[in-house]
Amino acid sequence: MVSLVVVAVFLFQGALFQPPQAEAFKIFPTDDSLTHQQITEAAFLRKMVEVCRDVATSQGKGFTLPINSKLTATTVQKACSNSYASLLKLSTFNLAIIQTALSNAAVDRKQFSTAHHFDDEDFKNGRDLITKGIAAVKVSIKKGNYLSARTSLGAVCHTLQDFYSHSNWVELGSNVPFSTLIKPELPLNNLASRDTKTCKSCVGKDCSDNILPEVLQQKLLTSGYFHPIFPDKPAGKCSHGSIFDRTSSTEPTGGINKDDISSDHGFLHNRAAEMAINATMELLEDIRLATGDQAFLRLMGLSQTSVLAFVIDTTGSLSNYIAEATRVFISIIDSRRGTSEEPSEYILVPFNDQDFGPLIRTGDADRFKEQINSLSASDSLNPGMCLSGLMLTLTRAPPSSDIFVLTDASAKDTELKSSVEAMIESTKSTVTFLLTNSISTRSQQNVSLSRSLSQSEIQLYRDLARVSGGQTIDVTNTTSSQATAVITGLITADLVTVLQAARNPPKAENFSFVLDPTLSNVTVYITGDSPVFTLYSPTGVSQSGSVADGPLGSILTVGNIKRVKLNSDNQTGEWKISINATSSYTLKVIGQSSVNVLFYFVEIVEGGHGDSWGQRFTRPFIGRNATFYVSVTGRDSVTVTDVLLVEASGSDVVRGTIKAVGATDFLVNIDRIPEWPFVVQLKGLLNDSSLVSQFQRQSPTQQQGSRITVMAQSQNITQPGVPLSLNFTVATNNTIGNYTIRARNDQGFSVSFPSSLILGTEGSAQGSVTLTAPSDTESGTDVTLTIEAEAPGSTDLNYVTLQLTVSTANAIFSGCYSLSLCLSFFFFIVCHFVCF
Repeated sequence: MVSLVVVAVFLFQGALFQPPQAEAFKIFPTDDSLTHQQITEAAFLRKMVEVCRDVATSQGKGFTLPINSKLTATTVQKACSNSYASLLKLSTFNLAIIQTALSNAAVDRKQFSTAHHFDDEDFKNGRDLITKGIAAVKVSIKKGNYLSARTSLGAVCHTLQDFYSHSNWVELGSNVPFSTLIKPELPLNNLASRDTKTCKSCVGKDCSDNILPEVLQQKLLTSGYFHPIFPDKPAGKCSHGSIFDRTSSTEPTGGINKDDISSDHGFLHNRAAEMAINATMELLEDIRLATGDQAFLRLMGLSQTSVLAFVIDTTGSLSNYIAEATRVFISIIDSRRGTSEEPSEYILVPFNDQDFGPLIRTGDADRFKEQINSLSASDSLNPGMCLSGLMLTLTRAPPSSDIFVLTDASAKDTELKSSVEAMIESTKSTVTFLLTNSISTRSQQNVSLSRSLSQSEIQLYRDLARVSGGQTIDVTNTTSSQATAVITGLITADLVTVLQAARNPPKAENFSFVLDPTLSNVTVYITGDSPVFTLYSPTGVSQSGSVADGPLGSILTVGNIKRVKLNSDNQTGEWKISINATSSYTLKVIGQSSVNVLFYFVEIVEGGHGDSWGQRFTRPFIGRNATFYVSVTGRDSVTVTDVLLVEASGSDVVRGTIKAVGATDFLVNIDRIPEWPFVVQLKGLLNDSSLVSQFQRQSPTQQQGSRITVMAQSQNITQPGVPLSLNFTVATNNTIGNYTIRARNDQGFSVSFPSSLILGTEGSAQGSVTLTAPSDTESGTDVTLTIEAEAPGSTDLNYVTLQLTVSTANAIFSGCYSLSLCLSFFFFIVCHFVCF
C-alpha cells in the first residue's frame, strides 16, 4: 500500500506537471449559453459556407444557404456539394471539428497561465500565444500535418475566444472582433496600466455597472483577475468572478466574466459568444488566405487526407514475392489515382535482419512507385526487424493511417510488442500483416531459401493486427489477386466498424449485429483455421460458410481469411452469425457509412472558472472510474441508448452512464476500467425525418487500462538547437522493481532519457527526458513526444503523449508559474486529501 505522504507528493506532482483545469465558455450546455465547442463549430460551419459561396459565385452557380445559428454539418455539406462534389467529406468534416474542439478544451488544463485565458490584464502574452499558434498552424499545414494543425488551431481558438469572455471589449461597445490579436505587426494600444483602477464593487449580486465610467469613456482595455486560492489582486482592479475566484471577494467585489448567462456579466454572454464566433472566423480566413483553398479544405477535413504505408521485408526468402507484392501495391495505388480515395501521402519502410528504414514519405505516386520498384532482397534467412520497422512507421505516420506489413518470418525484436501496441492504441492506425511462406531460388545455386513461421510467431502478428482493427492474411504468389481484392476492401473510404470479436481459446458462439440504412458494401471477415459458420439475415434466410455464392452474399477465401460480401438488397435489421472452430478465430463486420463514432478518454475536473475537461493522452487506471467523450458524426441528431466496454477476446462488458452534451456528443462515465483489453461499442437510434432506425458502431482500435501512472511536466514550447528537459513521474500501487523507460518523437529529433527507473516501496520515481530540435528547425514545427514506462517482466505498460511546438521566441511557461503558488496549491490539495 502506498503511504499517505507518498499519495500527497504524488498529487503535488500532478498539480505541478498537469495543473487542474479552468474554464471560460462552459463545456456543459446550460440554459441558452454557448460552449467553447459550440462556438468553434459555429465558426467552422459559417466559414465553410462563405468559402463554398465564393467558389459557387466564381463558377457562376447559385448559392442560397444563409449564415445563421441553425447551420449543421449536414446542411453545409449538402449546400457545398455543387462546389466540391468530389472533395466534400461529411465524416472527416465532423472529425476536424471534434479534433479542434478537444484541443480547445485541453487549454483549460493551464489554469495558472494568465496568458492562455487573458486573465490579469495579460494581453501581450495572450496575443503572443495566439500569433505563435497561428504560425504553428500554417507550418503544420505546409508540411501536411493536419492533425497537428488542428491541435494548434484548437488551442489558439480557446485563447482567442476567452478574450471576449474575460475582457471588457464587449462592454466598450465594440461591434467587431479585435483584429490586433491575430496580427503581431499591430501595436496593443490603450491598455489599462497596472496602477489604473478599473472596477467598483457590485451592488449585491448586480454587477451590471461595476466597470468604472472613466474606463469606458477612455476605451481602456482591461480583464478580470482570477485566482482559486489567493484573494489578492492590485488595488481597484476588476475580478473574473465566480465562486471559484477568491479575488472576487476582495474590494472591488464581483466580476466581469461573460462565461455563461448566469455569470456576473452574463447579460452580455450572447454578444461575447457571437463576437468570439466572428473572431474565430476571422482567424480561419487568415489561415485560408495564407495556405490556399486546397490546403484549407484539408485542414477543415473536407478533402482526402489518408496515408497509405507499406513496411516490407527485404530478406532473401522474399525476393520472388517482393516482385509480386510490388505489382499488387502498385495496382492499388493506380486504382485510386484521380479519385476521391487517392491517398494524400505514401510511406515506405523496408527492413531486414540487420536494419530497418529509412522511412520514405511522399505525396507523388509516381515517385513512390519508383521507390517500391527499387527494393532488392538480401541473402539472409534470419528473423527480421519487423517491429522496429513498424514502430518507425507508427511514430512518423499521421494518426489513422493504413499500414500493410509484408513478411514471411518471425520478428527478432519481439521485445517491442508492448510498445507497438501502445503506439497503435494512441495513433489509432490500422495494421494489416501479409504473411507468406513463399520459396525463392538463388539463380546460381539450386538451393531453396525459405523461412517458416511457428504458430506462436504468427500469433504475435495476429495480436497486433487485432489490436489495430486490421487483419492477418496468409498469401502466396498464386493468391495475390485475391489478396489484392481483400486489401482494396480494407482501405475503402468511409469505412466503419459495426462489430469485431476474437476468441482465443476458441468457443462456439452466436453473434448478432445491427445494420442500419446508411450502411453499404457491408463485408464480414472471419479469420482462423477452417472455422465453420452460418450467417442469418433479419428475415431468417441463412447461408453456410461452405456456400461460395448464396442468397446472402459471396464468399472469398484467401489463406486463413474468409471474406463474406453481403448482397446489397435487404441489409437493414438485426443479423446473426454462428461460429464454431477448433482454433482461435476473429470476426469483423465493416461497411461504408457517413455515420461513424469517435471515442476519446477525457478528464473532468471541478473547480477553477468552472467544470472543465481535457483529452487524456495516457491509459486509464485499472479498477478506477473514467470518462470518455463520444461523438456521432454524420447526423444532426441521434439517440444513444448503450455505450459498453466489451472484452476484446471474450463476452464480459462494463456499461457506461451517458450524459448528453450536445445533439450528437456525449460524455460517458465508467465505474471501473476492466483488467482485460476492450473495445468501445455504441448502440442507439438514428433520427431521420420519416424514419427511426437502430444502429451500432464499435471502435476498431483495442484499448486497455494500466496500473501504472505516467505524468509529465506541462510544457508547450521548445527552441531550435536548445535542449529542453522535461521532468516526468512514474507511479504505481502494484509492482515494485525496475521499470523500463522509453521515449520517442515523431520528428526524429535527438532525445535522451534514463533507460530504467526503480520504483521502491513508496511506489514512485522521477526522471527527465531531454529533447533537442536541430538548430535549423522551422519555427512553428509541431513535435509529439511519447514517454513509456513498462513494468518488470513486461507485465504492464503505460505512456503519456505530449504536444510541443518549436518556436524561435521565448516560451511562455504553462504550468505552475511560480514555486510558491505550486507549493500553496500542494498544501491545499494535501489538506483536502488528509483533513476531509
